[in-house]
Amino acid sequence: QEQLVESGGGLVQAGGSLRLSCAASGRTFSSAAKGWFRQAPGKEREFVAAISFNWSGGRTYYADSVKGRFTISRDNAKNTVYLQMNSLKPEDTAVYYCVARRGGTYDTIYTTAREYEQWGQGTQVTVSS
Repeated sequence: QEQLVESGGGLVQAGGSLRLSCAASGRTFSSAAKGWFRQAPGKEREFVAAISFNWSGGRTYYADSVKGRFTISRDNAKNTVYLQMNSLKPEDTAVYYCVARRGGTYDTIYTTAREYEQWGQGTQVTVSS
């Protein structure tokens, strides 16, 4: 069964950095559009970042709240997507979910949860002040 598995979450002080990884099993994920969402306690799930599939590494798009601090990237050979998070703030504390959409349009970015059919189990990121 194809699945997404996140890793790299943890506890970090404000201003610190973390790198999340999401490894996908199954060949169909290598050409999938991918992204990250997060959900903080008592809040709705929100979009964080997305990356399209193209032969040049993918185009990227970010939520305003993380733009300039987070970077999404992908390694298609390893079937893995990453989220580099710098200058972390306490408000970044949440469970982070990796997502993938197979069969999407080439080089298209998707930013809503309903556009992704595959979700990882989530990894906790806690930023202390």
